[in-house]
Amino acid sequence: MRAGESARIDLSALLEAVEAAAPIAAVQVVADQLATMVGARAVTFLIADFSGHSVVRLGSSTPRPNGARSQGADHAETLPLPGTVYERVLRTQGVDVRELDDGAQLTVPVTDRGDAMGVLELVLPEYPDEQAVADIAAAGHALAYVIIANRRHTDLFEWGQRTTPFSLAAEIQRRLLPTAFTCEAGQFTISGWMEPASTVGGDTFDYSLDRNSLQVSITDAVGHEVPAALLATLFVGSLRNGRRRGLDLAAQARGANDAVAEHAAAGQFVTGQLLRVDLRSETAEIVNAGHPLPLRLRDGHVEEIQLAIDIPFGVESGRDFRLQKFPMEPGDRIVFVTDGMEERNAAELNVVTALADSAALHPREVVHELGAAVMRATGGDLRDDATVVCLDWYGGPMRSRDSNAGASAEHASA
Repeated sequence: MRAGESARIDLSALLEAVEAAAPIAAVQVVADQLATMVGARAVTFLIADFSGHSVVRLGSSTPRPNGARSQGADHAETLPLPGTVYERVLRTQGVDVRELDDGAQLTVPVTDRGDAMGVLELVLPEYPDEQAVADIAAAGHALAYVIIANRRHTDLFEWGQRTTPFSLAAEIQRRLLPTAFTCEAGQFTISGWMEPASTVGGDTFDYSLDRNSLQVSITDAVGHEVPAALLATLFVGSLRNGRRRGLDLAAQARGANDAVAEHAAAGQFVTGQLLRVDLRSETAEIVNAGHPLPLRLRDGHVEEIQLAIDIPFGVESGRDFRLQKFPMEPGDRIVFVTDGMEERNAAELNVVTALADSAALHPREVVHELGAAVMRATGGDLRDDATVVCLDWYGGPMRSRDSNAGASAEHASA
């Protein structure tokens, strides 16, 4: 590509090449196609790992980078995020272009609906013009869809994101979380994060959208390791089944409670909160079953949202749970937590202060920051899972969101 010349990216040809390739080769095909189309000397994809503190450069070329993990022909090179261009691009969802002695390095986000999957990095022979940057950013957005489609067929991406091995309990727990931890919409943005304990507890979070409502859950199954993970599986499976059958929130709560009471071992129970936001009326209702109270950041002030407390799910079969009005106003930031954020081992963490300090951050960074804060406060020795869900409520009528290359520029972190 000559100086001043726009990148020539044929997205149709790129996607046809991806479709012709095996799912495990999809990202490499995108890289090869982009390199040919824009004359790049190197194109690589770096996926965000499950810790939130690193990105992982996936590849299959030889020789393998020093220190990289390998699985067959594939290798994964882990790079710390703090202070890097990758951290800045993921945080701001902006494109970074920097001049090199013999060209330029371009780093673009790979994001869908605010869910930041990683970054795409290109080394170009010339400094790109504005149109070239825009075209490559669009290719990064297309790569997000390539990953979403192809990760259904291969463990490559999951393997790449696991910079530390999973236990059996962690494997079970992972399957209970939503496939995307962040979702941006016109009226709201929601993001969740979980820091698992060294002996995995039973925390989960989930959300789902239908045409007129947003439903959110945060739960904590009693115990640790596989028994807690199995209890969480029973409860979340029952919730999802009720939701997908079209049951209202009260019926979902009642059904999940009865499932635990009937099938779980004696003494097992689940605390949690179930929220339903009606996107038409801009009203919300909540079930609170023995769970820590949510926090609200409004006009720079953080306070607990006072709720009546029902007993945990599974304690008493056939029980009805109270539906309570949940007050929200446009501009509110609501944070739901599990008790791992409040455990004695994390006593130095002031969640209220940390939340107040997060006002300029996107919910995606809020939950990462709170998760990192509890890890610092405990010295990495969590005795219980710590889970956070952040809901930013913009309000207003149901509408499309304004986005660029998969992310909202209006609500991005500074």
